[in-house]
Amino acid sequence: MGQLLLVDSQKLDGFEGLHQAVHGSHVDVMQLGRGRLRGTLSHIGIGDFSLSIGAFNVGMRTQRISSDDKLIIGMLLAAEKRVAHWSFDMQLNDVLVIPPLLEHDGVFHGASAYAAMRLDLNEVTSLFGGDARLSDPDTWRSRGHFRADLATGAIASRRLMQIMSHLRTHKYGLTTSTADFWKRSIVECMAANVMSSLPPDDGGWLPSARRLIRRVEDYLDEAGPRPVHVSEICAALRVSRRTLHRAFQEVFGLGPVTFLRHKRLCTIHSILRGSAPGSTTVAAVAMQQGFYELGRFSQYYFMMFGEHPSQTLGIAPSVLAKDRSISA
Repeated sequence: MGQLLLVDSQKLDGFEGLHQAVHGSHVDVMQLGRGRLRGTLSHIGIGDFSLSIGAFNVGMRTQRISSDDKLIIGMLLAAEKRVAHWSFDMQLNDVLVIPPLLEHDGVFHGASAYAAMRLDLNEVTSLFGGDARLSDPDTWRSRGHFRADLATGAIASRRLMQIMSHLRTHKYGLTTSTADFWKRSIVECMAANVMSSLPPDDGGWLPSARRLIRRVEDYLDEAGPRPVHVSEICAALRVSRRTLHRAFQEVFGLGPVTFLRHKRLCTIHSILRGSAPGSTTVAAVAMQQGFYELGRFSQYYFMMFGEHPSQTLGIAPSVLAKDRSISA
C-alpha cells in the first residue's frame, strides 16, 4: 500500500509566506532588510516527517514559540551576510538543532537559503540507527550547533537539493519502503555534518545584548499595539540610549529606532495584506501604528517593501488615479 507524499512548492511574495518556513510549524517573521521580498519555499511531507527548503532575498528575523512538540534540524545552505541563531554564529552548511517545545530566535542579515527537517523525537532511534550517540533521543533534547566540514557540508547541501528536486518530480507511487528510504536519505545528509563536528559548539556571541533585546521585546509585548518611543524604553529598563543602540546594532545590524519602525511597518504590511479593499484605509492602519505623517510613512513603506501601501491593500493603481482625478 502506498504512503501519501505531500509536495508543495510556492514562490514567496512578501515575508508572510515564511510563517510556514518549516512545514507543520508556525514561525513568526519580521522583515529586516529593505526591498520587496522574493523567494521560494518547498515542502515534502511523509507522515509526520517533513523537509522544507526555502530561499529569500532580504534580511529576516525568525522566531518560533515553544508550542511545537517536534524536533527540527536545520542546515544553512546559503548566506549573503551574517546568520545567527540564538547565540550561535552560523557558517555555510552548519547544522542547528531546535529541540521540541523550545523557543527559537534567528537573524538573517541578508539573502539566505536553508533546509529544515521536522520529525517526532520517537523516530530518532530508528532513523539515526548506526551511531549510538545520534540514535539516542536525549542527544536531541538540547539546542545545538554543529560546525560543518567544508567538503562534507557541500556534499550534504547538494544532496538535499537533489532529493527535494527528485521528490517534487516523482511525487506519485511512493511505497512504504521507498518512503522510508527517502526519509533516511534526508536524515543522512544532516547526520553527516553532525558527525563531523561532535561534540556540538557550546559557545556563542553577544549573550548580554540578546538578553537586553529580550527585555525590550517583553516590554513592547506588555505595551500592546500602542507606539512606544525609544526614550520610554530606556527609562523603563534603566539603560542608556547608547547601550540600547549598541545591542540592537550587534544583533540586528539596525539601531533601535530603525528596528522599531521596521517592526511597525511589518505589522502594517500584514494588516493590509489580510484586509479587503473597502474594509479599512491605509491612513487608518498607519495612524493606529503611530505613523501620523502619512507622506513620510508612504516613503518608509515603499523603501521597505518596494511597493506602495495601497498596492498591498489590493487597490489597483488605475483606480487610485481615477479617484484622484475626480477629487481634483
